[in-house]
Amino acid sequence: MARTQKMDPKKKLLEEKVVKLKRVTKVTKGGRHFRFSATVVVGNRKGLVGMGTGKANEVNDAIAKASKAANKNVVRVAIEANRTIPHEASGKVGRAVVMIKPAKEGTGVIAGGAARAVLELAGIKDIVSKSLGSNTQVNVAKATLEALKSVRTPAKIAALRGKKVEEL
Repeated sequence: MARTQKMDPKKKLLEEKVVKLKRVTKVTKGGRHFRFSATVVVGNRKGLVGMGTGKANEVNDAIAKASKAANKNVVRVAIEANRTIPHEASGKVGRAVVMIKPAKEGTGVIAGGAARAVLELAGIKDIVSKSLGSNTQVNVAKATLEALKSVRTPAKIAALRGKKVEEL
């Protein structure tokens, strides 16, 4: 008897990247129990990006759980001219602070580690990023996502104020 599994239509569209994979240990009376923890970022390189974490006894299961969690946490990011963000922003998670700034065309993604993964999968091509404080990869990725969430387009600001874009 074959098991059929429904595939999420969004999952096929989203590319995934493993940001962090580590072995975690729980020490009990019976000895040490090893598990794997994974942090995955998913995105379509067109403005959708999400992040999730998962833990399991096997590496593949942990990555699958993290990917499923990331697909549930997908957010839309404001991208200007299909290459950069409209204005500077910063995000803070724990002690990790990430500042992102728009850049000229041809600059590329100037970011390190976890921030680079989030920005590339969001579809941003020209940006400058600086990570301050803690360099914990998971918190840096979350802070980058927070910074991207706080970015607003001129059209969104105009709508909030009840004005036209030309009036700003």
